[in-house]
Amino acid sequence: MQVLRFITCGSVDDGKSTLIGRLLFESKAIFDDQWSNLQIDSRQYGTQGENIDLALLVDGLQAEREQGITIDVAYRFFATTKRRFIVADTPGHEQYTRNMATGASTADLAVILVDACKGVQTQTRRHSRIVAMMGIEQVVLAVNKMDLVGYNKEVFDAIAKDYQALADELGLQVQQVALSGLQGDNVLARSPHMPWYQGPTLLEYLEAIPLGADNINLPLRLPVQWVNRPNPDFRGFCGRLAAGQVRPGAAVRVLPSGVQTCIKQVLSGFAEVDCASAGESVTLTLADEVDVSRGDVLVAAELPPEVADQFEARLLWLDEQPLLAGRQYLLKLATREISATITTIKHRVDVNTGTQLATKALEMNAMATVTFSTSAPLVFEPYQQNRVLGSFILVDKLSLQTVGAGMINFALRRASNIHWQALTMNKAGRAAQKHQQPRCIWFTGLSGSGKSTIANMLDKRLYAEGRHTYILDGDNVRHGLNRDLGFTEADRVENIRRIAEVAKLMVDAGLIVLVSFISPFRTERQLARSLFVEGEFIEVFVDTPLAECEQRDVKGLYAKARRGELKNFTGIDSTYEVPKNPEVHLYTQHSNVEQCAEAVLQALYDE
Repeated sequence: MQVLRFITCGSVDDGKSTLIGRLLFESKAIFDDQWSNLQIDSRQYGTQGENIDLALLVDGLQAEREQGITIDVAYRFFATTKRRFIVADTPGHEQYTRNMATGASTADLAVILVDACKGVQTQTRRHSRIVAMMGIEQVVLAVNKMDLVGYNKEVFDAIAKDYQALADELGLQVQQVALSGLQGDNVLARSPHMPWYQGPTLLEYLEAIPLGADNINLPLRLPVQWVNRPNPDFRGFCGRLAAGQVRPGAAVRVLPSGVQTCIKQVLSGFAEVDCASAGESVTLTLADEVDVSRGDVLVAAELPPEVADQFEARLLWLDEQPLLAGRQYLLKLATREISATITTIKHRVDVNTGTQLATKALEMNAMATVTFSTSAPLVFEPYQQNRVLGSFILVDKLSLQTVGAGMINFALRRASNIHWQALTMNKAGRAAQKHQQPRCIWFTGLSGSGKSTIANMLDKRLYAEGRHTYILDGDNVRHGLNRDLGFTEADRVENIRRIAEVAKLMVDAGLIVLVSFISPFRTERQLARSLFVEGEFIEVFVDTPLAECEQRDVKGLYAKARRGELKNFTGIDSTYEVPKNPEVHLYTQHSNVEQCAEAVLQALYDE
């Protein structure tokens, strides 16, 4: 029996849960035999327990309401004689937009509710744009609570016309249904109160809508989730088939390496099978001993997907902290986890009008088109072609919270046109010539803490020892390379990104580079560290109390900031995030400049 996955969404109190309760209750009463026989493996749908008795879900819905429990994405299951359904009851509150997006990510159809008393709301438009963004083309506009407007045809027609304009803009195919979830009008049975409505009931439409072509007929795609090697004689590659079918003897490629081999066995559980299809979890063994790891993708040899490291994508930002171009995040696509940087925010989308607006940052629940780059090549397909290999989430590297959800549009042309140039001389050779180990010594601390003074003293000590060094100082760099940047949070992120890349080049040249920047955010300092191999990056926290920094205020900057004449000044109206585990922690109140420089020099020798 076919399964239709759909979500209910819309603004707050438009009647989503009431409508689902009506569907569950009346479906159970009419199709009781189906309910009594149907069991669904709940582990596939993010719920608790081994299996779910569907008959209990109606009672659970009422209990949820009585206890005042808010469920972010509540999955519910029911069946008729024609089709099985998996429903995601998603929240209408703006702060739970991430949960609505979660439900939409696996849905075939969206039921968007509109309260007949209120009409199309901002959240209705936001959810509709997310639906379109997620690749859902089929939408039911359920104009609910028609009983509260006297089943008035003109009210329905006005709302339907208003929404149709939005649907046309987004390319959505809409079936408009006038109903009352509370009274049951046009939910399962036709309503005698609306003889003017000639369309299908909601359930009639859900049962009749043709499902889109599944992924079985697409080329083979298997993201490897786990390499199973219980003994030296067996090595299996486990995962869920994202597309296509797989049979023993099929020619496959391992991406991103591109190595070609053949399938030896296809295992479902512990049993060997002749064929497995998209959606099934399998273990594959290969004819050759080739290198395959978690995050690699086994694909049809003759029709491989693209591999690139720079992309354009649609992004829904989900975090309270704004997205800033240049900041690095952890990107998860299928079974692959990789560092990624949002390189540009091309534009954000106005929720109400769809207008493309220029911006340097994205606030929570904003939608935008962005470009991003990854630290290594990524196996992907455009989202419209393959949801599994085309969708990703962004995770903050420090908090490990999910902060964004994205859909890849395409790889940037420069991703395939620009390649690393092989050079004869390398970092090891240049370092050997200078008789030193190249390092990046990164001084961080408040303005006036003594970073530049200590870095300058250290530079003199190293020069006296015959070392090859260079100082990158925040103020000096802003006179040249970074003169176009201000002091907003976005500009500060770009400031550190640029200087970290320059420092990396200097280390590659075999130098000991001393970087003296406030660098107030841990994320950017971590980004800088990630550019270097283990042991090359030494973080030095110049720890000076704010009061002491203000007393040293030779430039008068703190005084201006206190008077409100200097905005976004670190320590006053812009945050400084203290390093958690620096290699060197200097307490300047208890040590003079020479002692601080000696402490850093000792750490350099200890590395």
